[in-house]
Amino acid sequence: MTNPVVVLVGPPGSGKSTVGRMLAERLGVGFRDTDADVEATAGKPIPEIFIDEGEPHFRALEAAAVRAAAEGHDGVLALGGGAVMAEATRALLHELPVVFLEVPLADAVKRVGLDAPRPLLAVNPRARWRELMDARRPLYLEVATAVVDTAGRTPEQVADAVLEALELKTPHD
Repeated sequence: MTNPVVVLVGPPGSGKSTVGRMLAERLGVGFRDTDADVEATAGKPIPEIFIDEGEPHFRALEAAAVRAAAEGHDGVLALGGGAVMAEATRALLHELPVVFLEVPLADAVKRVGLDAPRPLLAVNPRARWRELMDARRPLYLEVATAVVDTAGRTPEQVADAVLEALELKTPHD
């Protein structure tokens, strides 16, 4: 069993995928995104899974994807924004180096526009984002080894902060 060197958690727009790819490149390891794993398993985009099979089915696929990646990926792993809602996922994450990428609403709006096809943000996206964060923030904090505030930072600066927070060395150090 191999474990990720970094697991990134946070809401939509926090930069998990962008920063994750950057970290993987700097560390010389692979990058994996559980949302992409779910889409590959289902053979369709996440919004279609929500529409066709519903959120419970999506969450089951997500939990399985997180478990497989947490136990079999030795690079950087980005989790979907709601993955921490599952108790089994949170238990699994307690053993891993998890970084919560915290993002203020204004930055998230700029990054994802909150009009992108995100099923949980479809109606009144700003209010819904706040509701999701009210529910999820304590869970992100529960699993986090470190918290990195992304406000006003470039992806490069966020990646630097993650490396520093976890005291990770790149091959160039």
